[in-house]
Amino acid sequence: MNRLISRVALITGAARGIGAAIASEFIKEGAFVFITDINDQGGKLLAKNLGPNAQYLHLDVSQESQWINVVDQIVRQKKALNILVNNAGITGFEHSDRAQDPENATLDDWHTVHKVNLDGVFLGCKHGIRAMRQSKSSGSIINLSSRSGLVGIPGAAAYASSKAAIRNHTKTVALYCAE
Repeated sequence: MNRLISRVALITGAARGIGAAIASEFIKEGAFVFITDINDQGGKLLAKNLGPNAQYLHLDVSQESQWINVVDQIVRQKKALNILVNNAGITGFEHSDRAQDPENATLDDWHTVHKVNLDGVFLGCKHGIRAMRQSKSSGSIINLSSRSGLVGIPGAAAYASSKAAIRNHTKTVALYCAE
């Protein structure tokens, strides 16, 4: 239907899963999509498979310097950033078999989940707004949360907390941008 023709999108955590599905649909709708992830092999393969309207860029969403570099590269290359999808996220179980419940989770595990899930969204919004304002283009920022941000999960305290915070931060960003 080409609803996104001439639009430039950045999708985090897009090498697989929900992010990859979003990238595929955006391209079908006419967007140019920057697939970002820390999974370089998966991201490059997906971009190749999606064709000329996809490009892979490495992005660790928890690192502000990488956000600055990626967003600046996109604006230099495409003159605009119209859509940002903050999709990247972790549960805490990816690299640890330690308990993630409120009593037994470690502070390091708590911080790791929040760095990716919440700090990543904060940094994405911060630099996405900057790029959209700088290029004087209309834009959309989409922050993915989870039902876990509404109801919690006893065995995934940091994950549920981060998803609840994303919901409220999204409201704050929307009100700020509406001004």
